Amino acid sequence: MTESPVFTDAEAAKITRVEELAYELVIDQVMTKQLITLDPKETMHAALEKFRVNHISGAPVAKDRDLIGILSIEDLIKALRDGRVDRRVDEYMTTSVITVRNTDQVVEALKTFRQYQVGRLPVLDPSGNLVGMLTKGDISDGLLAALQQDYEAEEVIRYRASHLFEDINSDRTSLILRYNVKKDDFLHGGKASNHIKKALLRLGATPQIARQCGIAVYEAEMNLIIHTLHGGEIMVEIEPHKITMETSDDGPGIPDIGQAMQPGFSTATEEVRSKGFGAGMGLTNIRSCVNEMKLVSSEESGTNLLMVMHLPHQGHEGKANIT
Repeated sequence: MTESPVFTDAEAAKITRVEELAYELVIDQVMTKQLITLDPKETMHAALEKFRVNHISGAPVAKDRDLIGILSIEDLIKALRDGRVDRRVDEYMTTSVITVRNTDQVVEALKTFRQYQVGRLPVLDPSGNLVGMLTKGDISDGLLAALQQDYEAEEVIRYRASHLFEDINSDRTSLILRYNVKKDDFLHGGKASNHIKKALLRLGATPQIARQCGIAVYEAEMNLIIHTLHGGEIMVEIEPHKITMETSDDGPGIPDIGQAMQPGFSTATEEVRSKGFGAGMGLTNIRSCVNEMKLVSSEESGTNLLMVMHLPHQGHEGKANIT
């Protein structure tokens, strides 16, 4: 079954600050860190009491910080129905557990929730230790808390930077930003796109334009991390009338661009998928966010992705032109 995009073409024109924050925040910032865990040797009756006292509907089963499984309220109901609440937790728990990393962006957790239709996700650190639990409620609370933060200093910086183009007299003024992205560097995934979005806001771009560019670059950045041989480069050129974003790498190239553009198609490895990435919606989401998109690739020279966002006053609006 093909997974639907995180947002549709129509919704891309109305990206909210909340959706933007999902690309900025990492799971560690919103997850529940005070864990209520179950021992695999506990009885289902003891687990029921923990659920009742702590008002929870699921809990990880762990030995020390080693995740062994997960127990849900449905498992407890089954034990009650069977009249076997005296049995051990490890007889009823689910052992094939879908997890996320605490260093991943919140948007990756949202994709995982949508893909697997689970109520909660155990959170592991890069070493594989259990460090938290994540629910959709945790994400909502975390996003609301982030919205409440006051960035007065950021407003001053933005005001000063927004006058950059006004203060320079030339036939053509532009600002170029470059970022190097390493292959498999999931720890820093999204860092470049976040810097780019903040730079756009400081230069006077509308929040909507900055959000759409930030999401497009994030997806392109993750493609460099997941699919390239050695990583690649992100280049952004900011001009008064348009924003040009470009990524380039040296391989391995895309054999069939038409197939790669299909929603849900992905060549990501199982290891990458197990981390919550590689769902095959990156290019689809990029196409939804920019006015123009050009993808060129070959096994000899690698891949070049060009994205252009025209500023609204130039009269360029609507869905991306793909070449």
